Amino acid sequence: MVKVLFSNSVLETIALGERLGSLLSSCDFIALTGDLGSGKTQFAKGIAAGLAVDPSVPVTSPTYTLVNIYKGRFPLYHFDLYRLHGDQDIVDLGFEEYFYGRGVCLVEWAERLNDLLPEERLEVALSHAGDECRRFTFTPFGDRACEIVERLFCCG
Repeated sequence: MVKVLFSNSVLETIALGERLGSLLSSCDFIALTGDLGSGKTQFAKGIAAGLAVDPSVPVTSPTYTLVNIYKGRFPLYHFDLYRLHGDQDIVDLGFEEYFYGRGVCLVEWAERLNDLLPEERLEVALSHAGDECRRFTFTPFGDRACEIVERLFCCG
């Protein structure tokens, strides 16, 4: 059940992320893919808002820190794997423990996970569809991810 949505601005991208974030709960895994500048970090800002992360806390891409942890309804573990080179880097850094923890995992550049990508996940591929327009392709894997996508599309 692949679903597609379009965003025509940064504000719409953030609002879409917020809607998704409001549907997430403990142990949900969101795998983000897309080119540089496709809106992953703006989408992450919205997800953080939907998880009730304090709005005064800046949500930024953890490109150099690799993971940012935010306190909300559930802990949000925001990863950026751009600088990593595969599963062994993930294992060496201990990130795999977060993937099956009690928080929500949001992973930018998730395609770098290879064999460590959880079976139960929601993949969101972002792509350019014009100057300000972005295409979001939601691909659920597992019952929980299907439920999230159904709720996102029926209530949006």
